[in-house]
Amino acid sequence: MEQVTQKTTKRVEDEKTALTHRLNRIEGQIRGIKKMIENDCYCADILTQSAAVSAAINAFNKQLLKSHIHGCVVRDIKAGNESVVDELCELLQKLMK
Repeated sequence: MEQVTQKTTKRVEDEKTALTHRLNRIEGQIRGIKKMIENDCYCADILTQSAAVSAAINAFNKQLLKSHIHGCVVRDIKAGNESVVDELCELLQKLMK
């Protein structure tokens, strides 16, 4: 796992709740896949569920990225910290792998 920055982001409760609910659903999907493997389910069925998890992760990332751009990036640019644009570009490169 990569080293995490020391920066923090203060989130409103609604955003925390929405992100947490998405992660809880993803966690449930992962547990379901694990159970499918334990029960010797058909590979194609497991792969279908795995694709659903990937789509759910992508939806989570889109929601968090939107919040990051509207919040953190805008805040930093307004404060004169344009290096946040380079950071955003690097982040987008990681997400597009």
